Amino acid sequence: MASKEAKISLKAPKGTRDWSGPDLLLRDHVFETISNAFKLHGGVPLDTPVFELKEILAGKYGEEGRLIYNLEDQGGEICALRYDLTVPFARWLAMNNIQQIKRYQIAKVYRRDQPAIARGRMREFYQCDFDIAGTYDSMIPDAEILRVVVEIFKALDQEIVIKLNHRKILDGMFAVAGVPAEKTRPISSAVDKLDKEPWETVKAEMVEQKGLAVEVADKIGQFVLNRGTIDEMITFIKSDESLAANDEIKAGLADMELLSSYSKELDIFDTVSFDLSLARGLDYYTGLIYEVIQKPQTAENSDGTKSKKNQDASAVGSIAAGGRYDNLVGMYGKKQIPCVGISFGVDRIYTIMKARQGDNQGRARQVDVYVMAFGGKEFDGLLLQRMSVARQLWEGGIRAEFSAKVKPRLPQQFKAAEDVPIGVILGADELAEGKVRVKVLGTGKGGKEDEKDQGQLVPRDQLVEEVKKLLQATNGTSLPIR
Repeated sequence: MASKEAKISLKAPKGTRDWSGPDLLLRDHVFETISNAFKLHGGVPLDTPVFELKEILAGKYGEEGRLIYNLEDQGGEICALRYDLTVPFARWLAMNNIQQIKRYQIAKVYRRDQPAIARGRMREFYQCDFDIAGTYDSMIPDAEILRVVVEIFKALDQEIVIKLNHRKILDGMFAVAGVPAEKTRPISSAVDKLDKEPWETVKAEMVEQKGLAVEVADKIGQFVLNRGTIDEMITFIKSDESLAANDEIKAGLADMELLSSYSKELDIFDTVSFDLSLARGLDYYTGLIYEVIQKPQTAENSDGTKSKKNQDASAVGSIAAGGRYDNLVGMYGKKQIPCVGISFGVDRIYTIMKARQGDNQGRARQVDVYVMAFGGKEFDGLLLQRMSVARQLWEGGIRAEFSAKVKPRLPQQFKAAEDVPIGVILGADELAEGKVRVKVLGTGKGGKEDEKDQGQLVPRDQLVEEVKKLLQATNGTSLPIR
């Protein structure tokens, strides 16, 4: 006998997910909000292939390069799935000799990481990137990028903190502490874990795994465990003679002093935390670096004490990150083009917004109007008339549905409309007078309660206008239900 075929495992691959219904609508709302801000700042859209030549990606990500998905040789080219959208952008700049552009891209990237879906860490996920490439006066594009961040999260109703540091300041601190040049990036990667691990754990990694002298690690700890406003941290660094004398740190401080004045004018100063532990693991950063986290929120308990309100949502970690990468384009043997950018992690932002919705998950169908009909014994379903009214609503930009049955029963129509805010009800007598009934469908319970309310008569030529008024009054067209 022939052996039975193995049963197929019907599941999405680890670290991926299917999107549907209200989840997809919420994600699309995030996309729209982000892309609108990008366009507001003059962004030009770009789309690059989902995979690149492996040599294009190699050597750009430091220790994180191990997470790249490599592909088999196909047709004489060894490729890999893109790890981010920044390196493909740099390749595109070099290949096309683009000297100046504001670019944005929304696309999937891939990382062979250990997924944690509840915290929004996936193997396949979307990034939304905005980058400014070209030669400009110092820190002006950097400040604009931070302003874009503030605008987007304000539009998404998210309170955030932008943690930032400067690679020159960080590298200068390591040099002053006595870190050998060849250990700068590995030690930087260890320090970057301080947002998740205590100092003693990070110190042990530097000493036991990366061979750093204990006294050097202790000196690093004296520097990197400090944070505050931009002005406070500039004062702190200048107060240490060994730090203030370092040439790299001097250059970084000059940038940060400019950023301080620009951030005040752009109303982002109070959103920023200058955090000397922030390192960003990727090798291509050269100047300002930053990560965005959700601002911790507190709620007052019945006894007057404070407790964290959004512990689950804040567990996702950074929800956007980026920095300046002035040397990346030049790695491809072309002219150097200074660049600075930001990448938004849509899956993590979605996770936070989903958690904030709680039980109020929004309408599953996102239909504005349900067109229905009723009648007596001679009722033929009024299908053609329902089609005509639905077409009228569609042409008016209103999302509408009707039953795909010739003679639907009224209870079945109300049941189908239980998630819809407005009903348009057709009757033969009213149609003969050129009118239809329009009613708010209440709490979404459907059934007898909704059937008893006949709604108000509206002339056909005023239908679209009247429906739009009702939708505005009931907030029926609001997509993100917060």
